Order: sequence, then C-alpha cells, then structure tokens
Amino acid sequence: QVQLVESGGGLVQPGGSLRLACAASGSIFSIYTMGWYRQAPGKQRELVAIITGGGNTNSAEAVKGRLTISRDNAKNTVYLKMNSLKPEDTAVYYCNARWPSSNDYEYDYWGQGTQVTVSS
Repeated sequence: QVQLVESGGGLVQPGGSLRLACAASGSIFSIYTMGWYRQAPGKQRELVAIITGGGNTNSAEAVKGRLTISRDNAKNTVYLKMNSLKPEDTAVYYCNARWPSSNDYEYDYWGQGTQVTVSS
C-alpha cells in the first residue's frame, strides 16, 4: 500500500512557475514508476510526465521543455517543476505510483490532487 499526498498547487499568472511535490509513504518508494497526470474541467485525465525508479523520464509533447519531473528517493518524493505556465495548464494535478511499470502494472495508487490555476 502506498499513500500519496500532493502539495504546491495554487494560482499563478501566465508565464509563471510552480513546483508540485508528492510525498509517498507506506512502501518501498524507489521501486515504483511515479507519474503526474492532470484533469481539466470537462476533459479526461491525461499523462503529464512519468519517471522510473532508475530516473528515466517521459513527458507529454504539450509540456516538454516547460514541465519537468524529478524524484528524490531518499525523501520518498516526486516533483513537477512547472515553468512558462499557460492558461491551458489549468487543471487538477494528480500524483500516481505504479509497479512494475506505468503501462503494465499490478499496483496503482493515486493522490487526491492539487489544483493549479493559470490566470491573470
């Protein structure tokens, strides 16, 4: 069992930055592939970025170069650094943990989400 708690969301102006954090507890954090997903009003939840236990990353084309995922296994925490934010980045951002991989998983855990609003 893994518990995930997101933090760091809020209101930011277009072009601004935020850093989301997701603290994990309850299991061996380093074996999980961690991910950030988002869901905008009226839209389906979509992948933002994932990072394997070994540090390999993949991200959606819409966020490449602006949103960067990283992890600190010593702190059981995954981050999403968000730069050059756009209004279309407005969504609830969810942290996810999967094992053994993001596409073929036996275990799947979600956080409760944190709201990010990009508006002037």
